[in-house]
This record gives sequence, C-alpha cells and structure tokens, in this order.
Amino acid sequence: MARYFDIHPENPQPRTVAQITALLRGGGLIAYPTDSCYALGAQIGNRDALDRIRTIRHLSDKHHFTLVCSDFAQLGQFVQLDNDVFRAIKAVTPGSYTFILPATKEVPRRLLHPKKKTVGVRIPDNKVVQALLADLGEPLLSSTLLLPDQEEPMTEGWEIQERLQHEVDAVLDAGHCGPDLTTVVDFSSGQAEVTRYGAGDPSRFE
Repeated sequence: MARYFDIHPENPQPRTVAQITALLRGGGLIAYPTDSCYALGAQIGNRDALDRIRTIRHLSDKHHFTLVCSDFAQLGQFVQLDNDVFRAIKAVTPGSYTFILPATKEVPRRLLHPKKKTVGVRIPDNKVVQALLADLGEPLLSSTLLLPDQEEPMTEGWEIQERLQHEVDAVLDAGHCGPDLTTVVDFSSGQAEVTRYGAGDPSRFE
C-alpha cells in the first residue's frame, strides 16, 4: 500500500520532504507533481524502480527517461552542452521543457537510448520538486505518469493513490496538476527539433 503525503504546493513541509527523500534513498518509487503534470520518480541508480516504471507504463527500451535536475550545475554533470545549446536551454529554464541531449559517463547505461546514447533532462519550475531535489542532493530519475490505457496524464493525487496504491511506494498530493505534458526538444543531432508540443512555448526552438 502506497504512503499518501498531502504536501503544500507553495510551502512544502520540511518534515514531509525529509520522509519522502528517505523513502527514495531506501529504494522507493514515488508519484509526484511537477510544473506540467504528475510523474513517477526514483533515485538514478534504482534498477528495480526503473523496471517498475517500464511495467506501469508499458515502455519499450527506446523510451527516453528524464533526469530531473535542480539547476544547471547539476544538469551539466549528466549531459554534454555546447555554448549555443547552453544559452538556448538557459533562456527557458526552469520551465516545462524536457531536453534530449548526449549523456555523459555519469548516466547509467540502462537509462540511455540504446542507439543514440542520449537522455532527457529538465529543470522544473515547481516548489515541491525543488524541495525534494535540495534534500535528496541529486537528480530524480523520472517519467511522465501517463498510463497505457489513457490519453492524458492523471491530474489528481487521490486518483493516483486509488489507481496505483499497489504499484508505487508513495503518492505526493499537492492538488490539481496537469494535464499538460512538457514540450520536448531534441538536441541530439546538434540542432533543436521539437518532438512533442506541450506546456512550454516551443516557438524559441522552431
């Protein structure tokens, strides 16, 4: 049975945040709110959670997982950025964008696209996520909470608790969230390509 945390969207309770990050360090898989929609999250090195996310979402091995980072210093440890790409991403973060970039050796191989050796990264504009990342001290392995039988992500924490209470270890309810996905911009070829239109304004990358 998943633990249920009612967390304040603007002023996340430090004690609650500490309980959630302790659960993550213990190998837990959480459902949590972001600046676009709810997502599934775990520690980067948590292989079991990665397999659970694949099972919950029915994902193939070509799916791009995302590393949710607190800031550019953290993001720069996990992806390769030239000056032009750095400036383009810097201009719109934090925000509702996911960027596909070549990964550094800091990223576990099982998180990479098998052919491109790329990974998704983002810096969300969300106080709950930023509080979790600050306490955890590392990025979150993340994937949009879009279930295989649904066209849009779930938007309410209590609905997620009812649906996934036996498949995740905790649900963080910060109220209504979504249903917009992030805008995905693929820089793997060296040029920006918008591969999914979502909450972030894509015009800068078109």
